[in-house]
Amino acid sequence: MGRESLSLQFNHLAKEYATGLVTPFDVVEEVRRRVELGRLSRQNAWLHVRSIDALRAEARALSARKAAGESLPLFGLPFGVKDSIDVAGMPTTVACPALSHVPEQSAPMVSRLVEAGAIVIGKTNMDQLASGLVGLRSPYGAPVNPFSARMIPGGSSSGSAVALAAGHVSFALGTDTAGSGRVPAAFNNVVGFKPTRGAVSMRGVAPACRSVDCFSVFALTVGEACAVANVVRGYDEQDPFSRPEFAARPFTPTLPSRRWRIGVPRASQREFFGDRQAEAVFDTSLARFAAMECDLVDVDFAPFREAGELLYGGPWVAERLVLGGDLLAEHPDALLPVVREILAAGLRYDALSTFTAMYRLATLRQAVLPVWRSVDALLVPTTPTIFSVEEVLANPLELNTKLGIYTTFANLLDLTAVSVPAGFRQDGLPAGITLLGPAGSDARIAALADAHHGRLGGKLGATDHMHSGGPSLAAAHEERIQIAVVGAHLRGQPLNRQLTDAGGTFVRSARTAAHYRLYALPGTTPPKPGLTREAEGGHAIELEIWDLDATAFGRFVSRVLTPLCIGSIEIEDGGWVHGFLCEAHVVKGAEEISSWGGWREYLKSRASH
Repeated sequence: MGRESLSLQFNHLAKEYATGLVTPFDVVEEVRRRVELGRLSRQNAWLHVRSIDALRAEARALSARKAAGESLPLFGLPFGVKDSIDVAGMPTTVACPALSHVPEQSAPMVSRLVEAGAIVIGKTNMDQLASGLVGLRSPYGAPVNPFSARMIPGGSSSGSAVALAAGHVSFALGTDTAGSGRVPAAFNNVVGFKPTRGAVSMRGVAPACRSVDCFSVFALTVGEACAVANVVRGYDEQDPFSRPEFAARPFTPTLPSRRWRIGVPRASQREFFGDRQAEAVFDTSLARFAAMECDLVDVDFAPFREAGELLYGGPWVAERLVLGGDLLAEHPDALLPVVREILAAGLRYDALSTFTAMYRLATLRQAVLPVWRSVDALLVPTTPTIFSVEEVLANPLELNTKLGIYTTFANLLDLTAVSVPAGFRQDGLPAGITLLGPAGSDARIAALADAHHGRLGGKLGATDHMHSGGPSLAAAHEERIQIAVVGAHLRGQPLNRQLTDAGGTFVRSARTAAHYRLYALPGTTPPKPGLTREAEGGHAIELEIWDLDATAFGRFVSRVLTPLCIGSIEIEDGGWVHGFLCEAHVVKGAEEISSWGGWREYLKSRASH
């Protein structure tokens, strides 16, 4: 097999490396050849590419690390980095020469990938200041859609998606604020994974809207995207938006053990802007899920869409001034005209309008909570249609907004999302679907997306290589089960080790709904409280939510002895979770400690006396 036909897919490269017939040195040579061909054809996917000498030296060093026995889960996988993400010694421009700087340190996500054996090829093109979903807003020239130069490539992580689809890299990093990690995936026939916000550090990334910015990765399969995300995830105390409860959770695809329930916008709420070909692809995807014995459940899409409209039509536009505001005021010519217009729109928002929008968003978040109690995932088209370059240049803002109706709500509503190929339209252009779920449901959403992609099969990106069919990585068939603890199993308490020894993962702190009572149970060793639900009155009680795999959950519950039991507890946000309750007869005459709000505060009060 000639190097020019070499697949850069994870499993294929691993097999080639194992034979010894291909080395990282060979791969970087071939990658540089492909990148150079792309440059000659004005593909515009790359802004900065490392020298061949630097790549050869890293390839040799990498082979030496492997020979020394170092564990390298991403050994020899070449990757691209969106030019808003720092790579030490390479310019970060955010597609704006006036903001160019050369960082001394790489972003943590890049450093972790290099430590795992992956090879940075260079920095990929993007929409200036990550300001669009179209992929045409770069002063360095727009990346070219590999399926049709007439059509937009999608943005803002356009270069990353095009470089992957063209076969230049095994995976590529992007970011996602309004859909920048999903729209380009759909238009380039690749996977775009946007995990739960805060699971991956965003330190070393130029902000778009920092409060909702999220890491994303483009890969050829869902399993490969998850493998990358598992390497980069982790809590970062230097990133104020890092969230330990989600950073600790693996992204390995995990299938629900029950029959899958997939939420779908009501037929009357589905929008394709008259694009019958896009609608037909989505209808085929629905039929594919039905053939996989999924239950399709109609969902009211109105609150999702309204939330998404706040991102472009609300004060979050003003947040973009954090990065570009000084340029707008002092050097406006350094910005592309359409980007100037976007930033200028942010100037009209004041504190009152900001808080009003925040209150409305909070209401919409509450409105969608019942959806997640009835379905495993929400399924939408990644985009309602695709536009030509000519159309977008003639009407850049309106068409950009139309592209985002199925993406812009995700980060505002704190959702995880995976865009996967959905097949090809009659005109030969690719289309995508997106599966979404609440924060922390990444493993389940990834598994559902992976199952669909495996069922679909077909081309990987724009290459001649094909999906092998079936899930790209073995998915666990047992869903992890959450459990709420209120006393001796809390972190720092004497029985917490029973959870950690069983492989339990801390999810988050929460409180019960306001109709529970907590009692100090007499004669227990170690001391334990008892929680009861009341028909009237009561208090909100502090608890912690942990999760266990199904086998460990069963063993854990089997050791729970009377008078405690495991039941369903309503939590403050309206959700329900399995957790510790107490038989009512035991609390007669016991000390009620509900007024302390939780076991920890009660113990503190005792210690202070």
